[in-house]
Amino acid sequence: MEPKYKRILLKVSGEALAGPAKTGIADDMLLQVADQVKAIHDLGVEIGIVVGGGNFWRGRTSEGMDRATADYMGMLATVINSLGLQDAFKRRGIPVRVMTAIEMNKVADTYTNRGAVEALKNGEVVIFGAGLGSPFFSTDTTAALRAVEIGADVILLAKKVDAVYDSDPEKNPDAKPFKHLTHQEVLEKRLGVMDSTAASLCMDNGVAIHVFGLAEPENVFKAVCGEPIGTVIE
Repeated sequence: MEPKYKRILLKVSGEALAGPAKTGIADDMLLQVADQVKAIHDLGVEIGIVVGGGNFWRGRTSEGMDRATADYMGMLATVINSLGLQDAFKRRGIPVRVMTAIEMNKVADTYTNRGAVEALKNGEVVIFGAGLGSPFFSTDTTAALRAVEIGADVILLAKKVDAVYDSDPEKNPDAKPFKHLTHQEVLEKRLGVMDSTAASLCMDNGVAIHVFGLAEPENVFKAVCGEPIGTVIE
């Protein structure tokens, strides 16, 4: 099959890496992501990845802790996940590089836009860790900004749920999925696909968003090839 996109930004939620345990990292989930990434890498697609940290830490839900401190802890959680993915990719023979917004040269390269784009052009998968390196910004905003910076055609949002719904499907069994939405509808309906800062950034820069479930083993491949799964926002 021919890919629909040349360069993508894949956002992987931390919770998705935890698997059924809902915390920590499940090795089989790391390898499942690696297998999906390998399938599209073999098509010649250039791949950037932003991974969340919610399987270890969610700064915004911390009560009584200084918000900046909690957010920095969340950034470090994303680095743990980034290194886990890097190891899984190497086991699958995928050229990969972790770049972090906070300098930690013993474990990863420091992010620069030029370095990231050069790595992508050379066929390396680039994993962006440590968010934006500043508190008060989510990994959603990180994904949106990195997508704009590297010139990605689309953000692929691989989540626990398989689409965008009109209400929480875990709480409402009658929740209805959307097939297509506009960025404006996402903001107006407050659908929670991404936070408002990230959604606005995508809208202002014309970056499409494709939301789908990570659990199905071929969904990343299907999304890259333009198959009608999940929800497309453009």
